[in-house]
Amino acid sequence: MTREKHIIDADGKVLGRLATEIAVLLRGKQKPDFVPYKDDGGFVIIKNIEKLKFTGNKFNDKIYYRHTGYLGGLKQATMKEVYNKKGTSEILKMAVWGMLTKNKLRSRQIKRLRFE
Repeated sequence: MTREKHIIDADGKVLGRLATEIAVLLRGKQKPDFVPYKDDGGFVIIKNIEKLKFTGNKFNDKIYYRHTGYLGGLKQATMKEVYNKKGTSEILKMAVWGMLTKNKLRSRQIKRLRFE
């Protein structure tokens, strides 16, 4: 099986709409022979990631939560903090990660997402 390479220009695109497009390509849902249990998606390469658009007040108001696994270990960070620490690519990766299926295929699919 040969995987297709999809190159997407993120210049001026909105975060959520781009993330849904990427999630479809990573899963292979655009193919006529799609079945949910197979990993038939292609590689997705994103260019001009720094020109991605954030709409509304999400940049200052959206909060990302994670848990350390210990009691009282709930951590939170705003989108602005994540952007300053890890960059735009990490924000897009988290958005796509949430849109992929919550099973063993998800970690394999997200590895095919690349940034240039």
